[in-house]
This record gives sequence, C-alpha cells and structure tokens, in this order.
Amino acid sequence: MPYERNPPSAPVFALSGDLLVIAARDAPSPVQPVSANPYLRLLATPGARAFTAGNLLARLPMGMFSVSAVIMIAGSRGSYALAGAVTAAGLAATAVVAPWTARLVDRYGQARIAVPATAIAVLGSLALLLCVHYDAPDWTLFACYAATATTPNTGGMSRARWAHLHRGDPAALHTANSFEQASDELCFMLGPALAALLCGSLFPEAGTLVGAILLMTGVLIFAAQRATEPPVTPRAHTGSPLRAPGMPALLAAFLATGAVFGAMEVVTIAHAGGAILALQAAGSCAAGLLYGSLRPAPDIRRRLLGCLAGMTALMSLPLLAASWTDALPVLAGALLLAGAATAPTMVTGMTLIQRLTPEAQLNEGMTLAVTALLGGIAVGSATGGWMVEHAGHVTGYVVPACAAALALVVAAAGVRVPGTGARARHPE
Repeated sequence: MPYERNPPSAPVFALSGDLLVIAARDAPSPVQPVSANPYLRLLATPGARAFTAGNLLARLPMGMFSVSAVIMIAGSRGSYALAGAVTAAGLAATAVVAPWTARLVDRYGQARIAVPATAIAVLGSLALLLCVHYDAPDWTLFACYAATATTPNTGGMSRARWAHLHRGDPAALHTANSFEQASDELCFMLGPALAALLCGSLFPEAGTLVGAILLMTGVLIFAAQRATEPPVTPRAHTGSPLRAPGMPALLAAFLATGAVFGAMEVVTIAHAGGAILALQAAGSCAAGLLYGSLRPAPDIRRRLLGCLAGMTALMSLPLLAASWTDALPVLAGALLLAGAATAPTMVTGMTLIQRLTPEAQLNEGMTLAVTALLGGIAVGSATGGWMVEHAGHVTGYVVPACAAALALVVAAAGVRVPGTGARARHPE
C-alpha cells in the first residue's frame, strides 16, 4: 500500500508517580477491529469517503441531463425529433471534447481542470434552460447543449484516485472498480427517475436546473479533497494511449459493449416500456458489488473473456423470454439476469484499461473507454430502433445479443496484456 494506515508519530513522555510512561501520540488502541467487508475496508482509506461523496453527487446528474432535456424541449417545442437531435448532437460533441478534457486533467491535475470545465458545462445547461423557456431559435439549443460536452469524466477521476491510493494492491483496486461500476449503475438508475419526477411535479426546466446545481456542488466537493488527488506525473512521451498494445482492440470491445446497452434500451422501451429497464440496472449493480467482494482471478485477459462470454449468453435471455411469452414478469426476470453480466464485464475492462494506459495518461485512457461506450450506445440505439421498426419488437432483441458476441470476438482476437514494463503497474 502506498500509505500507512497508522503512521508512527513522535513519542510522548509523561511522569506518573514513580512510573515513566512512554506512549505514542494518537497511537492506535491495542485491538482494532478489521472489517471483513471489502467495501468497508475500501471506504476506510483516508480521505476516501469525502471524495466519494462529492463524486456521487456529481455523477447523479449524468443520468438526469438527457432525460430532462428531452422532456423540456419536447414539452416546449412539441417535437421529440428536435429533442432527440439536440441530445444526439450533445453526445457527438462529448465524444470529441471529453478525451481532450481528460488529457488536460492528466497534464495539470484534477482540481485545476475539473472545476472550470464543469463551470462551462453548467453555464451551457443553464443557457439551454433559458433558451427553451424564452423560445429562442432552435440552433441555440444545439449550441448550448454542445457546451455541456466539457463536463469532466467524474467516474474516471474517481477511479484514478483509487488507482493512485491502491497501486500495487490488485485486490483493493478490483474492489474499488467494482464499487465505481455499481455507483454508475445506481446513478443511471436513479437519475432518469429523479429527472422525470422533477420535470413532472415542478416545472419542465426543473430537472436541468437541479442537475446543474448537483453537478457543480459535487465537483467542488470532490476537487477540494486535495490529499487524495493523484499527483501530476511528468509525461515520458506525448503520444495517445491508443498506441498502447492491445488498447485499440479493447476500445473496440467497449464500443460493441456500448451497442449492447443502447440496443437493449431502445428495444425494451419499444416492447415493454421504460420502467422495466431499471431491473437491468439493478441486476448489474448487485452483480458488480458481489463481483467486487470476490478475489479476482490472476489472468485478467482470461477474466475479461469469461465475462464477455457470460454477457453473450445472458443477453440471449430477453430474446428467448420475449419469443416464448408476452408475460411481463418473465421478461423482467430475463432483464434482471442479463444485467448481472454487464457490471463484471465493465469492471474487468476498466481494470485492464488502467493496466494498459501509462500512468501519466490514466484519465485520458479511461475517458477514451467511456467515449467508446457512448459511441456504441448511439450505434446500438440506431440499430435497435431500425430492427424494431422493420422486423418487430421481439426480433430487436437479436441486436444486443449479437453486439455482445462481437465484443467477445474482438477482445479474443486483439486484446493483449503486457507482462512487464511501465504499463504493467497493477500486477495480477
């Protein structure tokens, strides 16, 4: 471990009668209970609870903004096509801008970049709100939503802190990545519901407004925790993490995995409505926490292939359920089980990203993975929607199953893990 949980401190000398008492200031008690729960041990890391609280607060709006924008724009302009186009343009802008933001974070530090980048994104959200409210021209909506692309990858920054605090401890890092993935699932499960509740019960702009406040507040709290912030590492070179052996294939696997998520969302909404999707997120969240409590297998490449194989098998369950019966509880159970494969896959993939990426470019490497996921979600959504329209709801479930199989094939063919060298910082 890179730190000592109970560092030695200067002794304190005191006379008590004829007895000279020598004690260490702030010395631990003779018996300190150690939790068997790996997540409690993880959060016992000095400073971890503070930056985790801020990060979760900042991450919750990630599941709110797109839903809030669609409700707000469609309600004001009467066009879901316009609302979808605006959010798609924002997604495309994020795919371009996010890696550059992450590169700046790696070069100058999390606090120095994340706070101003978040401020720009929040101003973009507030400008979007005002443009919608005051019926500004349609092009202003695209411009404002594109400005939100500067939002930093808060999940990636949190993972970078865990990697810094637990470098050389693969078991703790495995638990940390599992915790982060479960947090992602929780935020994307609660965020849309909170956005819909706020927009429906208060006013159409409420979801965007509350999301912007939560994002700025969370990033300020997160950035204030300077003790756990990874130090800026001098760059050995200025090349992209894409040049790391095995990285292009791994990102291609993330792209295909994103297509699984995007297609499953569109097809399920078309077939049974959006509420049932929460079960897939719940299954993934529970599986991620369970996966993080287990000791990881030594061979991380084999572990990734095993997770992808499991995801490929489980993604066929919704197709089988929808083909067999129209009963909603059966599909719900299939989605719950299908979701159980996604978190372990993402946890292992992110761990491998951390291993392949040079330390000085860790945020950029993880943001590239997120960008690949977003691109895959867009492709999967479009493909799933086309399949539903031309072949039917049930046949649409073929798309996520095929995308999962593609991710497995790509990873098996191209992902390599260097055994030595600077990139093998997290030995398995």
